[in-house]
Amino acid sequence: MIRLLVAALLMSALFPVAARAQTGQWILATDRWGNKEYSTLNLAADGKTLTGDWDGDAAAGTVRGRRLSFAVKDGRGASYLFEGEVRGERIEGTADFPDNNDPSARVRHPFTASRVPDRPPGGPRVHDFRPSDYSNSFSPDRPPVLTIWPGDTVRTTTIDSGGMDAQGVTRALFGNPQTGPFFIAGAAQGDTVIVHIKRLRLNRDWADSLDTIVGRALGSSLVPEAGKLGKPVRWRLDRDAGYATPDGASGALRDFRVPVRPMLGGLALASGFGAPPLSTGDTGRAGGNMDFPEVVEGNSVWLPVQQPGGLLYLGDAHARQGDGETSQYALETSMDVEFTVELVKRKAVPMPRVESPTELMVLGQAGSLDEALKQASTGLIQWLRQDYGLSLSEAAQVMGSAVRFTVPNLAGRSVGVAARIDKALLPARAGR
Repeated sequence: MIRLLVAALLMSALFPVAARAQTGQWILATDRWGNKEYSTLNLAADGKTLTGDWDGDAAAGTVRGRRLSFAVKDGRGASYLFEGEVRGERIEGTADFPDNNDPSARVRHPFTASRVPDRPPGGPRVHDFRPSDYSNSFSPDRPPVLTIWPGDTVRTTTIDSGGMDAQGVTRALFGNPQTGPFFIAGAAQGDTVIVHIKRLRLNRDWADSLDTIVGRALGSSLVPEAGKLGKPVRWRLDRDAGYATPDGASGALRDFRVPVRPMLGGLALASGFGAPPLSTGDTGRAGGNMDFPEVVEGNSVWLPVQQPGGLLYLGDAHARQGDGETSQYALETSMDVEFTVELVKRKAVPMPRVESPTELMVLGQAGSLDEALKQASTGLIQWLRQDYGLSLSEAAQVMGSAVRFTVPNLAGRSVGVAARIDKALLPARAGR
């Protein structure tokens, strides 16, 4: 009798442990013929019963110790079967999927899943993160450097576009190496992440640029003479006074100086499934090497989530940049960065948005200025209709009387056009 009682007590103690082993949120990576597809899996174990959802579709199954199995049926009626074993903070197993090309056939794929940490108790937290390596793509496959939650603040650093840090030491390959990615717990495809830039500070006394003019901004009459350009220019940064001057300038530029205006040239979420990882020299729907001079302290950047956790990257800091980045390089430097993240659930913006205390700005990016302008204009109209309740006719009247266009980027493979409007001219805004 005593043995039976002890066994019953042991079983009752073990079931909660087993339940805790499966219960929680997981990021599931399915290896589909060498391509990793990431999804969000929420599980709750109650004894031997397993419930939850897989990217929003209901999941149901069973638990036997560390083994689990569950089935999912999506909105189109297709069935997906998963079997795996929990090993600490990971699940390893096999998924049985419909064949994309033959609805009557099934295909088995290996998968792994990593547990998303539980949010620490208390309110939003401040994280101090010092990067030790950097990324040259906005990849979904790079392991997150830090998990953060909506409302959290991160204090971190960037290196310059050539890979050099604040001490002048090369830390990464040239080509706009980025800090990150930061995993934003709860972010899923169809959501929007808003990055509130709280603080940008220069952390060294120099920046690098060129004395060139990009081809898109160069008239044919200047081409012969411009062929002699392309020399590096070192700029001295007076951090106390807030000015930049070309080092060793003489002649007409002997007394030339410009106010610094620190900005981030690179800010993006990871590329979506089915698309190659975006190079840190390129731009896409979820940001990238935007080189928009309004990505500055005090402004907020809206980006659409395409992967679980969003996976936020930032870098390519500039002490200052003129519209278009016409010298190919802006005043390239390293920087201390502080930002806070906000998550807007079930609302996806079509392209990057930037909001200042006084303006709405939408960034269109394409292979030509014509197409980039169309994207920017369309994106701003969508914002006015979505958040301000304007009809297309009303938005047309507002645009025709008040829109402004600027050209953020001419130096990349794609170009950027920003459509901008003064918020003081608009009606009251609906809540997010």
